[in-house]
Amino acid sequence: MRKIIFASHHRFADGLKDTFDYIAPNVADVTAISAYVDNVPVAEAIKQALTGLDLSKDEVLVFTDLLGGSVNQAFTKYVSNPHFHVISGMNLPVVMSIILALPKDDYVDENFLRNCLEDARQQLIYVNDKFLQTELDEEDE
Repeated sequence: MRKIIFASHHRFADGLKDTFDYIAPNVADVTAISAYVDNVPVAEAIKQALTGLDLSKDEVLVFTDLLGGSVNQAFTKYVSNPHFHVISGMNLPVVMSIILALPKDDYVDENFLRNCLEDARQQLIYVNDKFLQTELDEEDE
């Protein structure tokens, strides 16, 4: 079994889940944890999201908003489980590229995740520079 969790401060995780479900419905079992919105402690929300899973066998991919944030830290105690992956800095392109490329019948390879994240880093671009370079290239022609 594979579980996907989007976890963030406030409602970012809910919005990301809604957008993902709209773009790629029925692709993955996604749970959103939006911390500090209600009176449920983060640790309790995590326990609820992991209910029914066997962490020695089941795979869990967690996408969090901030590295070192309280939500991210709450998940770090689970990373010693063999198929538990925590990725911070979640955004829609990262989530889509990883989830849509997951192997169907096998566990995720850690190098696969590292490669996806490196590809995502290449997409972080200061558009002003890109736009200005395009204008300069067009003027040269």
